[in-house]
Amino acid sequence: MHPQIRRDAPGPCPICGMALEPESPSLDDGPSPELVDFTRRFWVASVLAVPLLVLTMGADWLKLRLLAPAVSAWVQLALATPIVLWAGAPFFQRGWTSVKTRRLNMFTLIAIGVGTAFFYSLVATLAPGWFPAAGRTSDGMTPVYYEAAAVVVALVLLGQVLELRARASTGKAIRALLNLAPKTARRITGGAETEIPLSEVVTADRLRIRPGEAVPVDGVVIEGRSSVDESMLTGESLPVAKSGASPLTGGTINGAGSLEMEARAVGADTVLARIVRMVADAQRSRAPIQAVADRISGWFVPLVVLIAVVTFVVWILLGPAPRLGHALLNMIAVLIIACPCALGLATPMSIMVGTGRGARAGVLVKNAEALQAFEKVDTLVIDKTGTLTEGRPALVGITTLGAIDENDLLALAAAVEGRSEHPLAHAIVSAAEERELAVGEPDNFESQVGMGASARVAGRAVVIGNAAQMQRIGIDATLIGEAADAKRRDGAGVMLIAVDGALAGLIAVADPVRANARAAIEALRKQGLRVIMLTGDNLTTANIVARAVGGLDGVHAGLKPQDKALIVGELRAAGAKVAMAGDGVNDAPALAAADVGLAMGTGADVAIESAGITLTKGDLAAVVRARTLAKATMVNIRQNLFFSFLFNGVGLPIAAGGLYPFTGLLMSPMFAGAAMALSSFTVVTNALRLNRVKL
Repeated sequence: MHPQIRRDAPGPCPICGMALEPESPSLDDGPSPELVDFTRRFWVASVLAVPLLVLTMGADWLKLRLLAPAVSAWVQLALATPIVLWAGAPFFQRGWTSVKTRRLNMFTLIAIGVGTAFFYSLVATLAPGWFPAAGRTSDGMTPVYYEAAAVVVALVLLGQVLELRARASTGKAIRALLNLAPKTARRITGGAETEIPLSEVVTADRLRIRPGEAVPVDGVVIEGRSSVDESMLTGESLPVAKSGASPLTGGTINGAGSLEMEARAVGADTVLARIVRMVADAQRSRAPIQAVADRISGWFVPLVVLIAVVTFVVWILLGPAPRLGHALLNMIAVLIIACPCALGLATPMSIMVGTGRGARAGVLVKNAEALQAFEKVDTLVIDKTGTLTEGRPALVGITTLGAIDENDLLALAAAVEGRSEHPLAHAIVSAAEERELAVGEPDNFESQVGMGASARVAGRAVVIGNAAQMQRIGIDATLIGEAADAKRRDGAGVMLIAVDGALAGLIAVADPVRANARAAIEALRKQGLRVIMLTGDNLTTANIVARAVGGLDGVHAGLKPQDKALIVGELRAAGAKVAMAGDGVNDAPALAAADVGLAMGTGADVAIESAGITLTKGDLAAVVRARTLAKATMVNIRQNLFFSFLFNGVGLPIAAGGLYPFTGLLMSPMFAGAAMALSSFTVVTNALRLNRVKL
């Protein structure tokens, strides 16, 4: 299959003759027209081939002559003609096209082999006197080989049907994604709900999502609270809590609550549509290893034709009687068994199945080249924030002084921080919401730049900030200094809180290390990877995170985006095969500079566009899955290529008669056809095993 070929209708590839794949499967697609056509041709050929085999095999093997030889030849002609000329017509059409375009392929060999057997037999039936007496059988008849031509056509059709069915199943991954989107949405207009087709939803529409329904498009929650199953994106089975301003992705499944959302992205702009496009593009892409098969195919078919001619000549000159019959059958067997169908399928089938399997596990491959490159990677360079850590600062501890308790202190702090734009303020407000605390409305809010903020909450004076903030209002922060230092050593940011002029405690906020980061690092090391951290954060925090995940092979901190790209370039210059994993705009240069970039799907669009592989579950466990997929797919491709070469390497000399001097056995063209179909079936079924790879 050659994905660079584009046509506006189904049909064969002009290079290899195989069926063209749809650019992207659709839910409206019916059965493949070629599959329907070839299935019909196969059944007609099979029904007519059975009595043909009874006539010939009965006479040759059982010595049971059902008809006189002359009559039998005409009956065989009547049975074989529709098989060869109608059921086998696509093979002759594609074979002739290959000759005209000078792109010889498997159909060239089939057309030559089947055509030679049939038309030789036709001449022998119509004008037997044209052949010398030495080429006739003991009863004076010129032998015919209609059954060889007819059965080969039936077997090749069977192989094509099995192949087309298997290839159709590779589109299941995309169709499964397309099925996630609902067909309709419930638009809210003036308080009334109206069910409309999904295609009519536009941005800014207010939509209702009832319990158990799929989210129709991308957007944000504007009312309601629920949990949403996002496993279609992340592979994570645990539902994600959603409430005001939470993002929603089309195709995810709402839980028990009712949600009202605002549409932000519709149609081709949704995350689901982008995933479908990415998977479809990846399935059409070509891995560099495919070039090996292409180069071999370029000289393989002409070589096979030459071998077939040599086989014919050798049997004519040196073979036993009837020499012409032996020469003809062995030549045809060589042509049929050497059809490079399996070789053409070896790489594309594995890529199609592998990328589809990855899509179901949250590993979106942009192209096959990235998959092959990732298998060879020996060094993984990772960002800290959003990759090793959650990327969302969260409350990690509260220490109180005096009579005030944790919840009261958190509620007062959240009231003040609700007006702040500080990066850590959101973590405090979110923690108060999670505990369902009553947060008062602040008065006289003031922000002290570089120190903190202050306000009055429920009549109480609340001041939040660093040690300099406490010093500004005359409070001794050393009373809680030991607890604050302990939190800082753990990598947390500390905010001191004073209430009514007295130190009340502290709140520690940190970007927590992902729960599975340590296990993922260990798994990556077991796969032979060095893991190096590149971060713009300070060295102290970077080292704390590195220790938390069990240690890394290198830590580089305080970096600018261009510094990350420079380090990646230095590693590659030293001979390392480098993969870069990151999720931010600042990671984009390094992602592009690496041998393969891994974008965390929760990150920025520019990071995703710069990467070869996108991981919709933004953590290192997804990197492990991607690496496992890359290795499994490339191993599968090599297995397929091995099977293809093995079939041809063993089959060709046997078909040419290599066993005859030792065993007296020859390979019938019918068995050659069966072996050719088996080779394609073996490659296809081996590729489909990737659907069961555990990621």
